[in-house]
Amino acid sequence: HEQFFGPFRCNTTMADIKGRVGVGIIGSGVMGLEHMQNIKLLENAYVAMVADTDHKSRERAAQECPDARVVEDYEVLLADEAVDAIVICTPNCHHIHVLRKAIPSRVRHILVEKPLCTTVEHCQEVAELVAENMGPETGRIFWVGMEYRYMPPIARLLEHVDNGEIGKLHMVHIREHRFPFLLKVGNWNRFSENTGGTLVEKCCHFWDLMRRILQGAKAVRVYATGGMDVNHIGETYEVDGVKKRPDIIDNAFVSIDFDNGARGCLDLCMFAEDRQHEEVHVVGSKGKVHAEAPACGEEGITRRDVARAPPLPPLPPLRCHTLTPHQFGTLPPRQPSPIYPLCQW
Repeated sequence: HEQFFGPFRCNTTMADIKGRVGVGIIGSGVMGLEHMQNIKLLENAYVAMVADTDHKSRERAAQECPDARVVEDYEVLLADEAVDAIVICTPNCHHIHVLRKAIPSRVRHILVEKPLCTTVEHCQEVAELVAENMGPETGRIFWVGMEYRYMPPIARLLEHVDNGEIGKLHMVHIREHRFPFLLKVGNWNRFSENTGGTLVEKCCHFWDLMRRILQGAKAVRVYATGGMDVNHIGETYEVDGVKKRPDIIDNAFVSIDFDNGARGCLDLCMFAEDRQHEEVHVVGSKGKVHAEAPACGEEGITRRDVARAPPLPPLPPLRCHTLTPHQFGTLPPRQPSPIYPLCQW
């Protein structure tokens, strides 16, 4: 949000909106509310309008931003002169419908939550619309919310990578072991047709990060294996009067060959310990750099169909990232590997 709307300052009042960027939020579920909370911290932006088709979501938005105009139809929001920029937080499958209206509209800037769309064809359509309506000459900004690259531990890792400190890049390994997907309005995220599938909905962050680390290298071969083995087994949800079973995978291994000769690997598990834990390892010809992303949610262990396990002990002192140069030749006796804690920021 700081890059999108300008300088950051905490605890600013929203009384004087003159000269500020009026932001419209389309979709006020979990992510929409989070964007509202963040925008309220900015000095030169405010939440001008919110649009959502769900009545309860509109009520929550009105409580979060009592000075904002809350409507049901997002096209009303797009037409309102108070809205300078929008944040699209609808279910993934609806991004394309909103973007078809928003990109040619009077709205100046657009931030859309990840993933951009749920199909390649829709992503290509959006790219064409942006090229036609939001070229560099317009001064308009179109951004997909790929924020992982800006997390402080990851940003430090990228500094080591970009300055050549670890040499030519050969391997990128990303590991995420976490809790299951959160509950969303109407349980829309239980079905791949709505999300694009787990490897799109969640892991687009990691594909983006791999390509950023490898400085734009393109994937030429992909091998993936995964399944729905623990989460949502036996669950059913009523969708348009029909009972449906969830179909989102909860674990996967993915291996990628890139056109510059580097390789990437993702290790994903969504029924692991009850904290969001992400590790990134990059190995080059001269060394290795490793970063860990922050913990999210309560600490503990998730077990299905059994009593909740005791909470984990407090985390030890924080460590964001490590840089290890290669030291070939005579090596000292191997010591037990330390356990690095999660990094908070």
